Amino acid sequence: MKTKRRLIPVLVAVLMVGGFVVLSSHDVAFAQSSADDNNLRAEIMNKALKNSKFKNVQTAVKNGVVTLSGTVDVYATKEDAQKNVRRVKGVKAVDNEIEVAGVEISDAQLQQKLVKAIQYDRVGYGTTPFNAISVGVQNGVVTLGGTAYGPVDADSAVAVAANMKGVKDVINNISVDPVSPMDDRIRRAVYRAVYGFASLNRYAIDPAQPIRISVQNGNVTLYGVVDSQADKNTAGIRANGVSGVFKVTNLLQVAGQAPEK
Repeated sequence: MKTKRRLIPVLVAVLMVGGFVVLSSHDVAFAQSSADDNNLRAEIMNKALKNSKFKNVQTAVKNGVVTLSGTVDVYATKEDAQKNVRRVKGVKAVDNEIEVAGVEISDAQLQQKLVKAIQYDRVGYGTTPFNAISVGVQNGVVTLGGTAYGPVDADSAVAVAANMKGVKDVINNISVDPVSPMDDRIRRAVYRAVYGFASLNRYAIDPAQPIRISVQNGNVTLYGVVDSQADKNTAGIRANGVSGVFKVTNLLQVAGQAPEK
């Protein structure tokens, strides 16, 4: 009887110790995953999203997948948040649910502001006459199209839109003209032929509203707005007379007239 009384407390103690120490592999993995997620979230908040422009951004982490929410002032900040978080070691994916808050502006007003800003964006770099970037706005979502002389000009237009207050999202459909020594020669020659003509050189006065010249593999397209049908016709004839030009598509619009279909 004495032996049995001594064994019972010992067995209970072993079971109690076992109950606290032994965990299932699932429990261990869950605890480790939760700890990793908490550490990852702390690193994101203290490093990737430390800038004050992210002050209204919230972060949730589950199994290495980061969900961003909250608000920012401009679309560019929303993009920056995702880029910064994506660089953090251990982040598997980013779900960007951040909303762009800020000013309320009509689509028509926003389009007008963006067109003007993009027109003047590259003035001084010598590429303005060779960019024909279009701007469309619907419910605050901006779609950029048309053509750009190079990737720098295209990226710059996207940056202008992304940093404009009121823009909710930016869709980049800009086509970049191919790199070609022949096209560069044609581009410069068409520029001289058009702007060197007496009745057309006035279009160089306002650098944001020139006759725009796009060249792809020897094919020239003219964009912009001119004062008369005569100016449109003259520009087309001058461009077509340049050596090496395969074809000229004249999309110049005459002020006050409905766009041609």
